[in-house]
Amino acid sequence: MALITFTSDFGLEDYYVPAVKAKMLSINPQLIIVDITHQLGLYDIAHASFVLRAVYNDFPKGSVHLVALNSTSAQADGFIGIKLNEHVFIGPNNGVLSMLADHDPGIIVKFSSAHLRDSTFPAKDILAPIAAKVASGAAIHDFGGPLQSIRKVISRQFKASKKEIIGYVVRVDHYGNLITNIPREVFEKLNPGRFTIEFSRETLETLQHSYHEVEPGDCFALFNSLGLLEIGINHGHGADLLGMRYDSPVYIQFEH
Repeated sequence: MALITFTSDFGLEDYYVPAVKAKMLSINPQLIIVDITHQLGLYDIAHASFVLRAVYNDFPKGSVHLVALNSTSAQADGFIGIKLNEHVFIGPNNGVLSMLADHDPGIIVKFSSAHLRDSTFPAKDILAPIAAKVASGAAIHDFGGPLQSIRKVISRQFKASKKEIIGYVVRVDHYGNLITNIPREVFEKLNPGRFTIEFSRETLETLQHSYHEVEPGDCFALFNSLGLLEIGINHGHGADLLGMRYDSPVYIQFEH
């Protein structure tokens, strides 16, 4: 039996999260349900996809990932299930599942009207039963037919040349650190040995291996556990103090 992860923008103050879990457990009381987060920014597809992409591969192959984000919106083009890297995702077709990888899913299923119903709470009434049944052994093909492509949201891409890399902030974390879309492997391939990192009004010429290699109040730059360039201020809220936010540019200039 596969486990189910549950990700939403429901928060924790209302009945929404336990109601969805109760629905799944009423179908199969033996299910293992793991919360990823319910504190996503409201309707924030970029936040949801960043969190999911960062962690889903750490779960066992065959896990079922229930994603409830903006699922009542008229922008959602139905509800879908996809199979990606031996994981199954179930959620609204509003673009959130399109940003989980740089390639298209191997399987895309649009859930048929036989499994849909009018509801102001589709996460509980539509998605939860399907997720519970798939985790209990059903195939996503049992709930609909193939879909050629899913609704896509295109994220900002970094640009790289021998002279520079231009990247962008893709997430401001709980500490105010700024995670960019600049990957370690691209930097290491292009780095001639000397470089300058420019962001806001700051310039750095070295990378750190940990946050505490600089004094409190000083800026740092390092490649984090995701292999992405992260910048910030030790013991300070970097986004506020630097005046940066989602989509702010970061430049790496190479000195040949």
